[in-house]
Amino acid sequence: MAGEVKIRAAVPADVPAIVSLIRDLAEYEKAAPGALSLTEHLLRESLFGARPAVEALIAAQPDEVAGYALFFHNFSSWRGKRGLFLEDLYVRPERRGHGIGKALFSEVMRIARERSCARMEWLVLDWNQTAIDFYRSQGAEPLEGWTTFRINL
Repeated sequence: MAGEVKIRAAVPADVPAIVSLIRDLAEYEKAAPGALSLTEHLLRESLFGARPAVEALIAAQPDEVAGYALFFHNFSSWRGKRGLFLEDLYVRPERRGHGIGKALFSEVMRIARERSCARMEWLVLDWNQTAIDFYRSQGAEPLEGWTTFRINL
């Protein structure tokens, strides 16, 4: 591994690297051709615009961005508090196995606790056993009896 990793909040200069990593994630997740319509402009607006919709953490090394996490707030009507939804957690394949994913995940959890969130949630593809095992090792449990629905607009 090339140098120590520092977890920090993303800054505007990180946008090109994050977009590149999101493209890598889409390829890894076997996204359909054309499914990814993200641009640097859209992500910059979503992260740093007048009404930010999402936040990002970067796993920075001296020579590159090794990974990232994207997250935003949701709300639990049952708990009466906001929660944190982890949209993406991705580490470059060649940087895996060195604790970077765990460091990113731990920092997102720290933020959720600091903000008094009721819970933290995310989605994992059924076939991604490596991710499932990782999240279970962090104390997470899958939600049984729930089906995710989506309408693309």
